[in-house]
Amino acid sequence: MGDLGIDTTVVGDAALDASGEASHFSAMLSREWEIWGPMGGYLASFALRAAGRHCRLPRPASIVGHFLGVARFDSPVDITCTTQRTAKTAQSVRASVTQEGRPIFEAMVWATNTGLLGLEHQYAPMPEVEHWSKLVTIQERLAAQGEQWEPWFPFWENLDQRPPYWRTDWMERPNLSEPPVWDQWLRFRPTASFDDPWVDACRLLVLVDLGSWPSAQSHHNQEGVMAPSIDLACEFHRIDPTAEWLFVRGVAPSATEGLVASHQSVWADDGRLLASGISQLLCRPMAGGPQPPRPQRRA
Repeated sequence: MGDLGIDTTVVGDAALDASGEASHFSAMLSREWEIWGPMGGYLASFALRAAGRHCRLPRPASIVGHFLGVARFDSPVDITCTTQRTAKTAQSVRASVTQEGRPIFEAMVWATNTGLLGLEHQYAPMPEVEHWSKLVTIQERLAAQGEQWEPWFPFWENLDQRPPYWRTDWMERPNLSEPPVWDQWLRFRPTASFDDPWVDACRLLVLVDLGSWPSAQSHHNQEGVMAPSIDLACEFHRIDPTAEWLFVRGVAPSATEGLVASHQSVWADDGRLLASGISQLLCRPMAGGPQPPRPQRRA
């Protein structure tokens, strides 16, 4: 099991002003966050945290990034942050992640001040599902069927999961029988949330990326492809460390020509929308190589 706050730590020197001077950081990736290699939202979290160290403003507003290479766990990554634009209430930072000179992830991050005055509304109601407190865990559901929880990748040990829906015959369902939607209540473990807004935003970033593949696999019951993220965009609407349990809905509205589109939203358990974003996946056949994991049970 990994701890998101510890496992996304970046070290190095931060520029102390907004002159455009670059800041340089390094970090080691933890195998506890492995899904086909480092999980995309986890990798992107290093760019976000480095931008937070470089930035003079306290609140992350958004991140947009391209995955340019697959990082390894046995070598440090380097992150270079440069201010692209600065104003009284907002700052744009470019964060470039490399490993041994290879480009891995390229991100643009916006930061803002806290407590800014402006429009107030939310037009994104949370889906009507049972509250997490009335649901049981995946482990308990499987135990009731006489099965034991065995996660397919280490990443899944980092989350408490309480699925609002369950099918005992999930692995035998007909292909294309379910909509491309993934709903899940999740809480990070062993540390559920973080006081530092830049670290707490990493929770939301991970979950926005996480909902992409399970939503597609909800529709396609097959194991012939893998589909890593090629890009990721996340908007941080609200940062709230008091919201430990988070509800995620992932939707994959289109899959064609080797590309899978996904849209994700993350709510606090009181119905406030905390983050939303998109991720595009690039399908790759698994012929001649190891098969991808069986799809996650519908949740």
